Amino acid sequence: MSACLASGTGAHAADLMEVQRPPTFAAIDQNLWLVTVTANVQVTPRYPGSQDYTPIGYPSISISKVGAPRRFSSPDDGISFSLYDSARFTAGVTARYVPGRYYGDDRRNLFGLRDAQFAIEPGLFVEYYPVEWLRTRAEIRHGIFGHHGFVGSLGADVIQPFDRWQVSLGPRFNFGDESFAKRYFGVQPFEAALNGGLTPFKPDNYLTVGALGALTYTFDEKWAVTGYVGYNRIVGSSADSPLVRGRFGSPNQYTFGMKVNYSFVTKPWF
Repeated sequence: MSACLASGTGAHAADLMEVQRPPTFAAIDQNLWLVTVTANVQVTPRYPGSQDYTPIGYPSISISKVGAPRRFSSPDDGISFSLYDSARFTAGVTARYVPGRYYGDDRRNLFGLRDAQFAIEPGLFVEYYPVEWLRTRAEIRHGIFGHHGFVGSLGADVIQPFDRWQVSLGPRFNFGDESFAKRYFGVQPFEAALNGGLTPFKPDNYLTVGALGALTYTFDEKWAVTGYVGYNRIVGSSADSPLVRGRFGSPNQYTFGMKVNYSFVTKPWF
């Protein structure tokens, strides 16, 4: 998908993620919560399908019980809150943000097109570790405000720690239904007539395939920093949109980013 909020949760075997949650937290009262606040900076496509890029910054947060199974979070996870944790399986609620497409983003190419407002996508996620070094994750979400379609993502991450360093790499698959695709990649006949350089188009779906790699360095039990690079290629029906082809956009969607995590413990908020 496009640029989204990213700070998720996931279960993991206890011996793998010493870097992610040092033993000092495990010794604290397990009735407390462990909160990780993240500052994210990204360079991402200006809007879904755009060939122009823009920097964005945003905060995100993840919450779990102290003493719960250790977690790995990928930079492209949705904001997540776990409702069930075990050594290999986690499930909970998640949410993502989809940037809108506005006339002011590209006055020459987007003339005549209606604005596609930004969207919030609340939903559910599940994670499973078939082996301790491999995380799989699935999300299903529904858009509000900007679009009202169903979207989702599937991914896997190979995770390898080296002392204070951790490397992760894995494939990504994102999908959206016709409602999502029409909102961000469709062109109505009257829009094409006003624009003059577009043809009418009605996509049936939205699909991307790609990968994401990340490198994390953990300073101590509170601070960690991650750099990452992601790539998604728009395929399927939306790839044929005139908003993706030629001078209007690109099927190749890259993301470059960095995030800084700060973790602390607190009493439950409710």
